[in-house]
Amino acid sequence: MESPFVTVDLDRIPAREPAARDRDRDRVVIGVTAEPRNAVEGYDVLLTDIPDPPAPWVWCADPHATARELGHVVRSRPAAAVALVQVLRMGSGLSVPDRLVLESLAYSTLQGGTDFRSWLAAAPRRTHRPAETPVRLDRAGSRLSITLDRPWVRNAFDAATRDALCEALHVAVADPSITRVDLYGNGPAFCSGGDLAEFGTSRDPARAHLVRVRRSPATLLHRCAPRVTAHLHGACVGAGIELAAFAGRVVAADDTVIRLPEIEMGLIPGAGGTASIPIRVGRERTAYLALSGAELGAEQALRWGLVDEISDSDDMTADPQQAVRS
Repeated sequence: MESPFVTVDLDRIPAREPAARDRDRDRVVIGVTAEPRNAVEGYDVLLTDIPDPPAPWVWCADPHATARELGHVVRSRPAAAVALVQVLRMGSGLSVPDRLVLESLAYSTLQGGTDFRSWLAAAPRRTHRPAETPVRLDRAGSRLSITLDRPWVRNAFDAATRDALCEALHVAVADPSITRVDLYGNGPAFCSGGDLAEFGTSRDPARAHLVRVRRSPATLLHRCAPRVTAHLHGACVGAGIELAAFAGRVVAADDTVIRLPEIEMGLIPGAGGTASIPIRVGRERTAYLALSGAELGAEQALRWGLVDEISDSDDMTADPQQAVRS
């Protein structure tokens, strides 16, 4: 079987022929160079050792070594890695709502795959620890504060949290008198990602797709995005950054740590990340984050445009009721 991964040394091969691009539709294509150039098309990740390169390039100390590491990831999780770059490529020409449908279709397909099932079988069993009120709303005049409120699991995103967040966002979408929406996470982290205690509990990927599309916080955030400010702190993993990236403004505490871990599970981002993050950082940097699973700190996220401002940690963890009154 042909390798699902190819590295191109752009210092030796300045441009790829259209025939090569057609041949690589089902492969992850990495470009490596010592001299970043402005217009490079047909690559899923672009690596260079030039510090602070312009988008869509990613700096790394040894681009060829990093490319080999990414190749190992792709070969270990080929279905998820190839699906990721295919969704990102196709999504470039779609509206955000259509990107979300495409992402969900791919995610549901991978849920039925052997890589995800193998990861699930090897994962330690976790006990679901629900909240009576997983999302809290506070209204003061024209401002609405929405707070994820399961701090004992770092606001892990379970089905109840998803549904409650949808209800909260429906309020913002339906009420034009709300001119500002602030999105917080209570406790030590904004959101640690999908609740692993619920992973694999749905045995019907097709139905899961319908639920994901019908109960979509991402869709609602997109609809009211200009009015939304997301306040990040601590762990912002998976859904924690995928949803926040839809906000018109993203403010991060200096302790913010961003990561997309889904590929190692045999999945792709499934909370809207293939739609929201590329709008902010481009599909190439999105692919790098997802394939590498690398942690992105607040300063780097600011340089890339994934966040818009860095603020004091105390501002992120302040009482939302006090914030909404200020």
